[in-house]
Amino acid sequence: MARRHSTQEDAEINITPMLDIVFIMLIFFIVTTSFTKETGAVITKPEAEQARQLRNGTILIGIRSNDDIWMAKRLIELREVRSMVERAKAENPEGSVVIVADKESRIGLVTLVMDQVRLAGVQGISISAENPGG
Repeated sequence: MARRHSTQEDAEINITPMLDIVFIMLIFFIVTTSFTKETGAVITKPEAEQARQLRNGTILIGIRSNDDIWMAKRLIELREVRSMVERAKAENPEGSVVIVADKESRIGLVTLVMDQVRLAGVQGISISAENPGG
């Protein structure tokens, strides 16, 4: 008795094109995403009726109530603000600076930090505040 061998081919799904598309989408999202760097300090922001959310504030500088200045999760001196802002601006030329000052911080120090930011070549400076409702 002769056996019949089936000549049926195994069904195979080629997923290579799908993987190509997934990798292209991943690269697209990595390149187009802007990452916000945190200040690294715990700050109580003041409240303001006119507070609104900014979309492109990517360079954050934190000023605590004890006059500590924080940027990129590390404590810095006033004289370091200019060079660090210049470096951050080189990484993201469209970014603006947001100063996150504690409500108990001295206005004189906030003004000095703003002056250093302007000397670094950044004109778009905002001060962070909370809406009274939260």
